[in-house]
Amino acid sequence: MATKTVSLRKSSYEKLEKLKKEGESFSDVVDRISEEHKQDLKQFSGTFPEIGEVEDQLQKERDKIEARSFEG
Repeated sequence: MATKTVSLRKSSYEKLEKLKKEGESFSDVVDRISEEHKQDLKQFSGTFPEIGEVEDQLQKERDKIEARSFEG
């Protein structure tokens, strides 16, 4: 298993150490915390129904900018 050395401020180390459970390595803590805070993108499905309209408008604006750049 490959490893990396990471420098932390003492205050950050102490916070991480407080989160560490018995028998856990610091790598285990980082893995656990990152998994706990990972959001499932499916929860946002359907929350922005106008996305197609926004995409269309953005593409139109990109096309205008591209056309101007070729004119000059």
